[in-house]
Amino acid sequence: MTARGARGGRHTDDLDEDYVEEVLALVNETTGHGDSQGARDVSHGSHGSQEPRKERHRATPWAQARAVAARAARTVAARRPPVSVTLDDALGLVLAAPLTALTDLPSFDSSAMDGWAVSGPGPWAVREEGVLAGHAAPAALADGEAVRIATGARVPAGATAVLRSEHGRTDEKGRLHPAREVQHGQDIRPRGQECRSGDQLLPDGAVVTPAVLGLAAAAGYDTLAAVPRPRVEVFVLGDELLTEGRPHDGLIRDALGPMLPSWLRALGAEVVGLRRLDDDEEALHQALTTSPADLIVTTGGTAAGPVDHVHPVLRRIGADFLVDGVQVRPGHPMLLARIKPDQHLVGLPGNPLAAVSGLLTLAEPLLRVLAGRPASEPYTVPLREAVQGHPYDTRIVPVFLRGDHAVPLHYNGPAMLRGIAAADALVVVPQGGGRAGQEVELLDLPWATGIASCFS
Repeated sequence: MTARGARGGRHTDDLDEDYVEEVLALVNETTGHGDSQGARDVSHGSHGSQEPRKERHRATPWAQARAVAARAARTVAARRPPVSVTLDDALGLVLAAPLTALTDLPSFDSSAMDGWAVSGPGPWAVREEGVLAGHAAPAALADGEAVRIATGARVPAGATAVLRSEHGRTDEKGRLHPAREVQHGQDIRPRGQECRSGDQLLPDGAVVTPAVLGLAAAAGYDTLAAVPRPRVEVFVLGDELLTEGRPHDGLIRDALGPMLPSWLRALGAEVVGLRRLDDDEEALHQALTTSPADLIVTTGGTAAGPVDHVHPVLRRIGADFLVDGVQVRPGHPMLLARIKPDQHLVGLPGNPLAAVSGLLTLAEPLLRVLAGRPASEPYTVPLREAVQGHPYDTRIVPVFLRGDHAVPLHYNGPAMLRGIAAADALVVVPQGGGRAGQEVELLDLPWATGIASCFS
């Protein structure tokens, strides 16, 4: 018996057996099915069946769909070798190896301030020549001597402290006097104060931020070993979409083409292309079978309409449906399929807010794992006002944050972007809705517009 029975999918022998068992177990946990046939019905739907789809197809619960997407990516991530990237290209990547110091930091005793390097107690005879940053080691100081020194310059051998410029004065004979007591070692950065060569500065798995780039450069690095960005290609499907101008004559502007690539990059992906395809099965088949991406993201065509070709084409190429429909509104007809051992497809609904829901439900956990990014700890916030729910499904609702509360935004229908464009975050509203004051899970967005008040 195959994992998809008589529906023509790939045999389980072609897959990682542990991977298949894990995915089916995840589905069984949330549906109460104890046999593999029940799991196949849930994860793959009723394709090829004579029974009505609504009777056999059971969508995956929202939280479980996210877990399946993350689990699917782990199998692939384990096989992806690290890449070596220059510091200029490393921002946002994840370290594939610990960052260890290649030198002591600082690598020599240096001055923390502009002033004088002094030796012993004052007053001091001041040398004529000064010491600047970037120069070779200066001559040693004898007891009772001082020399002008710049911040970051090497401290001469024999120096016992650095006297700040504002804390010293010279007399008519040119001798330097302190304006306050001088402590031994003051304003000298000793060699190795921050780290010694070989010390671990950051573990593997750390995200490369601007500060990490600075630390790596200071520690002597020109390149970093990093987890490669997952490559994503976006297919925008639909005969009715315009790429410029105003909607007219039944045609509408494509909102997802301009939105999805930037959002995917914010999730750690490298977007290798965006193709706009008409509602044509052969064109979609050609695109799917020639894409070099680790993840293909399609928009529209995931329902059962006369020009919804995503399911038929995926069945035709032998893809395995890991998630086929999710118990979430908007975005119910989203899907996740495994096309090749190292290639997946996330099918997003065509309505814009529904597509955002699918992006956060399936694409985000998959890309996060592929990119090696750590999962953020879930947290909740109370609702300022009640939110209407769905009797059976989770709802994803855009909100803005005021104080310690989440305020639901209007214009949150499946085809609307007005609410999400003003949102600080989204909240996960459980079945049946949320009452005022109820704690709900918050999904962060990588930006905040600050203009939400006009939409409340």
